[in-house]
Amino acid sequence: MSRINSPLARYIKRPPTPSSCSQHKQQLATLTITSPAKESRRRSMAKPSAAPVTGVPVGSAAWSTGLCDCFDDCSLCCMTCWCPCITFGRVAEIVDRGSTSCGTGGALYGLLCAFTGCQWIYSCTYRGKMRTQYGLAEAGCADCCVHFCCEPCALCQEYRELVARGYDPKLGWHLNADRAGAAGAAPAVQYMGR
Repeated sequence: MSRINSPLARYIKRPPTPSSCSQHKQQLATLTITSPAKESRRRSMAKPSAAPVTGVPVGSAAWSTGLCDCFDDCSLCCMTCWCPCITFGRVAEIVDRGSTSCGTGGALYGLLCAFTGCQWIYSCTYRGKMRTQYGLAEAGCADCCVHFCCEPCALCQEYRELVARGYDPKLGWHLNADRAGAAGAAPAVQYMGR
């Protein structure tokens, strides 16, 4: 075939070779043609990929203990029944990573309990924070329902979860962080002196 010297020559395509035909057939087999209206409906019906509006992602990890396993730690159960503000303060300090002290969290909880009886609203927000941090599943009831119906059990479960994750809530956030840093830090180099 001779070369054509015309302005239209660059627009003339040669017939495809057999190998390129099979490639094009494979590409066409994977393509689907949709109308703009169908595409907009498909986009509107698609599942959202963003996090839920509440800001609490759906967790898949299970709690390390059950809600009604309060008697696994009898001293914690007694402390929570007679003075839940201490248990809550310890949980709040760890969950807030030290930005709320045990005393501050416990005092706010105690004041809400004494003057309004709505301390469960405050404590259920920490359960939500904890679920978000650790990817815990919301089992059966919503956080606020759990705290409204069974506040001591919920506080004990949260405390036990922190213990199962390696924290000692009695020590507070800063000592737990120091303890974790010391465990992960390289040993200090010692030199012999005269």
